[in-house]
Amino acid sequence: MDFVNRYTGIVHWLPRLVLVGIFIPHGVVKLLNPGGMMGMPAVLVFILGLMEVTGGIFIFIGPISRDILTRLGGLIITIVMLGATFMVHWPRWFFVATEAKPMGGMEFQVFTAAVALYFLVKGNDT
Repeated sequence: MDFVNRYTGIVHWLPRLVLVGIFIPHGVVKLLNPGGMMGMPAVLVFILGLMEVTGGIFIFIGPISRDILTRLGGLIITIVMLGATFMVHWPRWFFVATEAKPMGGMEFQVFTAAVALYFLVKGNDT
């Protein structure tokens, strides 16, 4: 148990870095090429990219800065993922794309929303 207890103070970095590794690159792609994503207007794609990058940055710097940044990052990512779930992936659960759901189901989006919601609720008190 000593091994496990030794790392309880830093294990929160695992889900943080996963969210950062997902949202910052996805957001940067949208910021650099906002046109034509799923028929959305370029300005909305740009705002979505800005939200993804900002949410990822806030999740990353939250523990070395302020608790509110972690919570805001969690809120931003939760909103993005709920939008993706209900606008694109609903009601199919399984992630594999089908003819009816070429973008796949919602299991990945629900999972990332749940992780982001955890940071929204817990902040840096993880």
